[in-house]
Amino acid sequence: MAPDLSTSEREPARTVTASRFAGGALTAALVAAGLAALSISIAVTVTIGPADLSVRDVYAVLFDKLGLRAAELSPIREGIVWQLRLPRTLLAAVCGAGLAVCGVIMQSLLRNPLADPFVLGISSGASTGAVVVAVLGVGGGLVSLSSGALIGALLSFALVLALAAGAGGGNARIVLAGVAATQLFSSLTSFIVLSSADAERTRGVLFWLLGSLAGADWADVALAAAVCLTGSAICLWQAASLDAFIFGSSSAATLGISVGRVRLLLLVVTAAITAVLVSVAGAIGFVGLVLPHAARFLVGVRHSRLLPVSAVTGAVFLVWVDALARTVFAPQEVPVGVLTALIGVPAFALLLFRTRDEG
Repeated sequence: MAPDLSTSEREPARTVTASRFAGGALTAALVAAGLAALSISIAVTVTIGPADLSVRDVYAVLFDKLGLRAAELSPIREGIVWQLRLPRTLLAAVCGAGLAVCGVIMQSLLRNPLADPFVLGISSGASTGAVVVAVLGVGGGLVSLSSGALIGALLSFALVLALAAGAGGGNARIVLAGVAATQLFSSLTSFIVLSSADAERTRGVLFWLLGSLAGADWADVALAAAVCLTGSAICLWQAASLDAFIFGSSSAATLGISVGRVRLLLLVVTAAITAVLVSVAGAIGFVGLVLPHAARFLVGVRHSRLLPVSAVTGAVFLVWVDALARTVFAPQEVPVGVLTALIGVPAFALLLFRTRDEG
């Protein structure tokens, strides 16, 4: 009589199902906790500054804008919250989330733990494109700042891939090509600004290029949020394909994935998110490098979990870094990109040591 294998066959399936359920529950809990932390962080950081505000004042303004008047506030306090601090803080959250998502995508597609838009020169290319439009007036007003940044980002990334391919490929060569592209486009940007702008405008542009959320308004928040939400949704839709890319392009192709189409789609989405964020906030580095690794430590490599956790973690991180940038040398403001670099460079060095035997 043949043995009954039905029970033994069902056990592995039950184990896998239970593991997936546990992983999904952990992800949901982390995202919920992250969203709660983000809400609290936004409310608290909006109160930080020379004006004496409380969390209650922030919520009072929000309720008033929703038509639910909770308390009377002076027009000055309401203006500080609604016109100055809240748009800036929300833009910080959007930029943190968008850059973290871009880091996840690039590290997965390139199979390189050191990849992110800043390290690979995409941010520098976007900065050059934005400066060409803003300072030189290329396009005669028909080309927006974001469009110029997108063109620059795509050109920079194409150059990185061409340089890396010409050098034989490999993780180390991609990073070196990114360093070269960063230096090239940073030099072009500096040359354009210094040769074509007056002293006051030069100072403002250079400050923005270091990564600054000063001057953020609701139009910037709406544009960045729309692009980041759309791009993140596309990336999440391709989560299963990204999982397959972990094992390489050949393995992904054997699973029926259109490697070229998916890679092109996601790289364009990444470039578009980066370009828009650079156009509204300048080049903010290392967020896309560090935060995806922190998220992988929490939820593993499955992109259906990794993407939302990275986005929430990046949003909370940049909200607090921006608050620090506004206050650490008050009344002088530090560009937020300077602080993210100070935090990110040691993390980058640690990743280099961990990957020194690769590529």
